[in-house]
Amino acid sequence: MDKIIIFDTTLRDGTQREGLSLSVEDKLKIARLLDGFGVAYIEGGWPGSNPKDAEFFRRARQLGLKQAKVTAFGSTRRAGRRAEDDANLKALLAAETPAVALVGKSWTLHVERVLETTLEENLAMIGESVRWMKQQGREVVYDAEHFFDGWRADAGYALRTLRAAAEAGADWIVLCDTNGGSLPGWVASVVSDVRRQLPAARLGIHTHNDGELAVANALAGVEAGCAQVQGTINGYGERCGNANLISVIPALQLKLGRRCVPDKSLERLTEVSRTVSEIANLSPDTHAPYVGASAFAHKGGIHVAAVEKVAVSYEHVSPDRVGNRRRIVVSELSGRGNVRVRATEMGVKVNGNERAVLERIKELESRGFQFEAAEGSFELLVRQSAPSYQKPFQLLNVKVMAERHNGAEMLAEATVKLRVGDKVIHTAAEGNGPVNALDGALRKALVPCYPALAEVRLADYKVRIIDPESATGATTRVLIEAARGDQRWSTVGCSKNIIEASCQALADSLELFIVRMGAHALPPKAREMEVS
Repeated sequence: MDKIIIFDTTLRDGTQREGLSLSVEDKLKIARLLDGFGVAYIEGGWPGSNPKDAEFFRRARQLGLKQAKVTAFGSTRRAGRRAEDDANLKALLAAETPAVALVGKSWTLHVERVLETTLEENLAMIGESVRWMKQQGREVVYDAEHFFDGWRADAGYALRTLRAAAEAGADWIVLCDTNGGSLPGWVASVVSDVRRQLPAARLGIHTHNDGELAVANALAGVEAGCAQVQGTINGYGERCGNANLISVIPALQLKLGRRCVPDKSLERLTEVSRTVSEIANLSPDTHAPYVGASAFAHKGGIHVAAVEKVAVSYEHVSPDRVGNRRRIVVSELSGRGNVRVRATEMGVKVNGNERAVLERIKELESRGFQFEAAEGSFELLVRQSAPSYQKPFQLLNVKVMAERHNGAEMLAEATVKLRVGDKVIHTAAEGNGPVNALDGALRKALVPCYPALAEVRLADYKVRIIDPESATGATTRVLIEAARGDQRWSTVGCSKNIIEASCQALADSLELFIVRMGAHALPPKAREMEVS
């Protein structure tokens, strides 16, 4: 395969995303991850701009990276100064990285109205900065900022800026679509022209996503002659983000036959994407191509029937190539195949009851239930479809009250009455809200019978209003995620009464756990038991 060099700028350009801030420790963790993944360059920040980046470069020297080159980023010298006297270039040198990325202006508008200098001085700034850095023994990646807009405004001058960098010894010339408004055809055309004008230069492409075309533009650049792609993990970046390397890499490697990372690394693509999301404290995009939880999720009955026979009929790549997995989603759009395949994946026998389960799902979803995110409730429906199924407990009565005394904080109390075998148990519990109290009362009643329930905790609680136009009378869908150690399962409830919806989801989460544990029947004598 032809090699494409991956230049990752998550730690610099990616951190310009609104709401994203990485500590020095975060940046070091991501740098190790990227090095192990097979990235060639890791742009760590702008050492002349803030103490955090300066500390990162100091500590990065001890990382012992196996293949990636840590790269410091900065601009060309200021107008009217010598390169050796420029504070920004000195800070780049002090970072002691083997490579530096120097950004310079390509667009006459920026030169004259932003830098407020002359076109000739800008060319000198580029050439002298690159030459000085080369004299200091650094590999230089020259980023031609706003290049595609500059080419549109004055192609001749934009090309002169590249020549200034190339003649000064730049190792890479990177063409930047900084405003992110270019189209793939234009990018390909411009890169081809530059390739003809500068045949000896090694070209790179750096695209932004303001037109939602950053990945397409990066691929167009490669097909037109670029050998380096700059981007970020998960497309993080200022405004609408940068080219998403998580999409660029598999597109290049699996579809264009250009090697970016080792094949074994490609199988870690999903892991890398989600790990960086976790470190950045951002929720992963469940619908992200290649790595999202829904990237290989099949919902329509016709689709599932086809995938069950021939996976490639509805999958553009095999999910295991990128470390993801196929998911069969069950909903009112499903067919019996969805039920059968999904149950098999869960290790639950459907025993020919696919039609009954599917009809029950459709009936419940017509009332507002949704089983796509509530796989625990789906599993329970399959289990309950077996003729021999016995409920581990039966909820008889529920009462929930909330009250405030003398202006104090409002507290809730829940009372439940349920049957386990021939035992009737009556308990009450207080909580800081009605759902918390209800959860406490259910556990208080069930833990003496099923002690392992004490290890189950409520991990998440989500409420969605289905028909907001009904205001306070709206139907509410409640999704509860329960957990025990590393195990997690989600159940759903739906009602015009939020307490009833919560009770449905809570009871299902506990019932499923008990059934999975295989603890069904206890033989207590029939009696009514009061527990304070």
